[in-house]
Amino acid sequence: MNGGDEVVTAPAGPPQPLDWKFSQVFGERTAGEEVQEVDIISAIEFDKTGDHLATGDRGGRVVLFERTDTKDHDALRRDLERTDHPINRHPEFRYKTEFQSHEPEFDYLKSLEIEEKINKIRWCQTANRALFLLSTNDKTIKFWKVQEKKVKKISEMNLDPPKAVGNGCVASSSNSNSPTLCLANGGSSGNDFSFPPGGLPSLRLPVVTSQETNLVARCRRVYAHAHDYHINSISNNSDGETFISADDLRINLWNLEISNQSFNIVDVKPANMEDLTEVITSAEFHPTHCNMLAYSSSKGSIRLIDLRQSALCDSHAKLFEEPEAPGSRSFFTEIIASISDIKFAKDGRYMLSRDYMTLKLWDINMDSGPVSTFQVHEYLRPKLCDLYENDSIFDKFECCLSGDGLRVATGSYSNLFRIFGCAPGSTEATTLEASKNPMRRQVQTPSRPSRSLSSITRVVRRGAETSGVDANGNSFDFTTKLLHLAWHPTENSIACAAANSLYMYYA
Repeated sequence: MNGGDEVVTAPAGPPQPLDWKFSQVFGERTAGEEVQEVDIISAIEFDKTGDHLATGDRGGRVVLFERTDTKDHDALRRDLERTDHPINRHPEFRYKTEFQSHEPEFDYLKSLEIEEKINKIRWCQTANRALFLLSTNDKTIKFWKVQEKKVKKISEMNLDPPKAVGNGCVASSSNSNSPTLCLANGGSSGNDFSFPPGGLPSLRLPVVTSQETNLVARCRRVYAHAHDYHINSISNNSDGETFISADDLRINLWNLEISNQSFNIVDVKPANMEDLTEVITSAEFHPTHCNMLAYSSSKGSIRLIDLRQSALCDSHAKLFEEPEAPGSRSFFTEIIASISDIKFAKDGRYMLSRDYMTLKLWDINMDSGPVSTFQVHEYLRPKLCDLYENDSIFDKFECCLSGDGLRVATGSYSNLFRIFGCAPGSTEATTLEASKNPMRRQVQTPSRPSRSLSSITRVVRRGAETSGVDANGNSFDFTTKLLHLAWHPTENSIACAAANSLYMYYA
């Protein structure tokens, strides 16, 4: 207390680790059930509100889920807010609809099969209560509109349904006993046709009895023939009008309304392909600045570019990379340095990148090195030869940030995923399993306090205490990997894919 006016409070410490609980599972496998390749989930994305969730699979299908508990709990929420009670709502989603987004194709010019697998899904702005989203496979991007349509049913017709054909009849009930057949143009056939004595007893006007609501998915536009290499990323711009698509060597800028034209804004293809040393692995628009985007490379660097500088943004505004430690280079150095995914934090100040071994958090105002480094696969370093032999070293794990920017998450093997606290002073490092009992693999070990380095780099390394095979000493299963996960934009809720099953957790 200072002069009775000002209260001096101690600085708040890092947030407490979250207690994660199982919420829901869709497509759960029974023990011993064989998973079909086409059913394996290959993309997950929440929309900006968090009320809808989309998944794509290797069979080219997109499945939509919608949140239900927000509608049912609005009144309860107001009551709890009035009495200052904490709102501990259990997030619940339900299946909404699904549609076939992509089909397998064959490129006859290159004698190349194009599989239908959905690589990425991105939600677009909603309009008139319709949902819009972009989905892509290796070559073709599609713009989808999902909308409720009312289907009218008509009854009280004069025709006998079993004897009605063509478009002159509607399936309905009728009191007419006439054997007349209805033709396509509304005429009739039958040599013995005659009006009954006194004419028809009654004529009924068609009556609409019900209006059922069906969800209809319609492909509005197809953006094709713009990529020679496999598309690895699509990202919406904050202007709501444009988006980018990235393959190994180029990034193209599209207008949502124009499907037959795109602009090449990044091209890293050398004049001689033998001089190729790195490829683009991921690209993402800045969440608020429509002129900025970032893309990552197979050499472990991230380039931030400004579209206002030039039409072809071959020169970057900023380069983010971590200097290689002297004497640490090996055959696997470049392979494990390759960045598989990048994500911007909601405010656009920080970027999260995932390479094979680590998660790195970057401040876009500081390109000297990452702010924090989280060890995810350090215990696998002695096994890199085996991982190279079975191609696991090339697995592309995604990453995500919480809406408040206080935590980051990424997947691992044996259907495990890891959550780290990235607030200053936080030592949170949680390992969860994609199952109905997410804490099954968790053992309570004293977490090593984060080791702060010089104030210039402010690097924090955490998670390396997980040595050995896993937390319980079990051998890891490299065939079950959790590659795809997404964090709810406003709440501590995570959706993750384990093969064909979608698991959801909340804290």
